[in-house]
Amino acid sequence: MIDEAAIWGALPVPGLVLDAEDRIASANPAAENFFNASERALLGAPVWDRLMVDAPMEESFRRARENGTPLFVNDVDVGTGDRPPMQCNLQIAPLGGPAGAMILVISPRELAGRLTKSHSVKSAAKSAIGMAEMLAHEIKNPLAGITGAAQLLSMNLSKDDLELTDLIVAETRRILKLLEQVEQFGNTRPPTMQPVNVHDVLDRARRSALLGFGAHMKIVEDYDPSLPLAQGDPDQLLQVILNLLKNASEASDPAGGTVRLHTYYEHSFRLRRADGDGQSLPLQIEVIDDGPGLPADLEGDIFDPFVSGRENGTGLGLALVSKIVSDHGGWISVSSAPGRTVFRISLPRAPREPKETR
Repeated sequence: MIDEAAIWGALPVPGLVLDAEDRIASANPAAENFFNASERALLGAPVWDRLMVDAPMEESFRRARENGTPLFVNDVDVGTGDRPPMQCNLQIAPLGGPAGAMILVISPRELAGRLTKSHSVKSAAKSAIGMAEMLAHEIKNPLAGITGAAQLLSMNLSKDDLELTDLIVAETRRILKLLEQVEQFGNTRPPTMQPVNVHDVLDRARRSALLGFGAHMKIVEDYDPSLPLAQGDPDQLLQVILNLLKNASEASDPAGGTVRLHTYYEHSFRLRRADGDGQSLPLQIEVIDDGPGLPADLEGDIFDPFVSGRENGTGLGLALVSKIVSDHGGWISVSSAPGRTVFRISLPRAPREPKETR
């Protein structure tokens, strides 16, 4: 016989059971993760105090209860007070049993939308990057010649004319740096997968940032000490975290800002790809900053190549981050509001070593 409690616990999307007074009577594990609170903390709370929906819900909810009919609400912003709103679909239906009891299922749309979009963008991006790599290789050699020629000319010029040769050298070096980023993005070397302690990676990134570009920042560690080992390439993951910290540093107030490095385990997070294969990605890393947030018109495209919200930005940093995480079989997402931007990386855990038998 099928265990109803097991079905409830296995639901991959947040689910709530509400009593006749719209108080939370039960919450599945996915809902605990969504609210970042235990079921015990949620029980008895009025649902509309814990769930912020950008649509008038109470009257529609009441009619669905009175008529005994399901209610579907699509494409609404849903928040919890502790996190920026995200677009979701809501399914509500009467629940057999206690009078007036209802079930509420929350289906975040971000994951499905990003998956569909990422597949359509990938092939176009691959062609564009291949072309950019070829151009980068062909342009670097003459640029080096131009730099050398400008430096030779500067030896016999007056002080006023030196400004022109200095400008040539500075601009060619800037272009060379951009071309190196393009070549780095096109690097197809697969990650060297091994068990990795993500806290070691985060600590290396934190120390490096504080000694360099993030010296004006405060970086707070908020780690789950029980987190198991991840499966990944430590050097490539270090590059990912450094890029995210650098973005947070550049977005922060020059007088300083705060970045929180947060890790936790989410056992229900599972990514199902277009080919039907599914993979568990329970290890979560969040890089949270208190900067001004991403431009609203760019948030959905921020991981695409050559998309940047900064003046003079190349748009390759976050594209490289997304590529590395994807090469690890992982997932990266972002939610942003003024004062709180969260980049969340989801990674597979390292395979458990078989126990020795005597």
